[in-house]
Amino acid sequence: MELNQILQTATEMDASDIHLISGHPPMARIHTHMTPLDFPVISPDGAMRFLKQMAGEDHMKVFDKIKDADFSYEVPGLGRYRVNAHMQRNSVGIALRAIKTKIPPLPALNLPEVISRLTYLPRGLVLVTGDTGSGKSTTLAAMIDAMNKRYRKHIITLEDPTEYKLESDKCVIEQRELGMDTPSFASGLRHVLRQDPDIILVGEMRDLETTAAAITAAETGHLVFSTLHTVNASHTVERIIDMYPADQQNQIRSMLANTLQAVISQTLFKRIDQKGMVPAVEVMLCTPAVRNLIREDRAFEIPNVIETSRQLGMNSLDNSIAELYFNGMISKEDAIAQAAYPEKLERALAA
Repeated sequence: MELNQILQTATEMDASDIHLISGHPPMARIHTHMTPLDFPVISPDGAMRFLKQMAGEDHMKVFDKIKDADFSYEVPGLGRYRVNAHMQRNSVGIALRAIKTKIPPLPALNLPEVISRLTYLPRGLVLVTGDTGSGKSTTLAAMIDAMNKRYRKHIITLEDPTEYKLESDKCVIEQRELGMDTPSFASGLRHVLRQDPDIILVGEMRDLETTAAAITAAETGHLVFSTLHTVNASHTVERIIDMYPADQQNQIRSMLANTLQAVISQTLFKRIDQKGMVPAVEVMLCTPAVRNLIREDRAFEIPNVIETSRQLGMNSLDNSIAELYFNGMISKEDAIAQAAYPEKLERALAA
């Protein structure tokens, strides 16, 4: 049983993720469902062999030390993968996320048109949020690619690990990978302002130090993109504020109100009208009303502003889900299951 055979089969089945776990056959996530592939059960030695085939010497040293390692792996002619290797039941487990080699254009992603307009921003902070596997990286890559084709600017990305390979077009693009090119997001951000960037992509605002550095970069006139694992705009604002000590929260509310430009929150659905997935997208734009709510610690009122500002391009997650359902793209069961307010949406879908 060869690794490339497994990956080839998973690719042909349009798998988003592949799991190689001893005691199980190779498993693939195909349109959200875990599916066994037609291969033998993986032995502990077989799982370790797969890991050594994918991981370089540096990543194996990390794995041997902490029993976890994140890295990227590429099979020429087949694809690239974001890989996590870990120990479970005293044997190796490996999770691979398939990364599309070609960045899809923004219009092909079924995203609201307002997201394309965000690529014209001169400065500020734009956040793309959602659960793992909700398409955040693809949306960001498509936005960066759109700017790459339009501007003559300097783009620097900090990623863990590097996913899409971004080729310089009109822009000059540098991609820095955690562990290989910089020890952490926070460290990379501390130095990035001396590297003359116009646009900065931070893979994830996962801690206070990274978040503070990203907001500072946006405050100093750069256009900064990043992600958070939050489900909607109001939770995103609250999560950022809550990262800070209580005595600093008033200050960060003011800074965030000044720098935040938009929050895009995504949830992926399995399509019922054709093969593939489609995103439901909440969009919050930082209008003066939203900025005031952030400053005044009233983020809980943001959903009301989104509901009453659809003419500006804003949209709530549940409205986006309802649109997908009424357009025949997703099932009623899936729509209700992932709604922010399931009972309210169920009544709306029955009307």
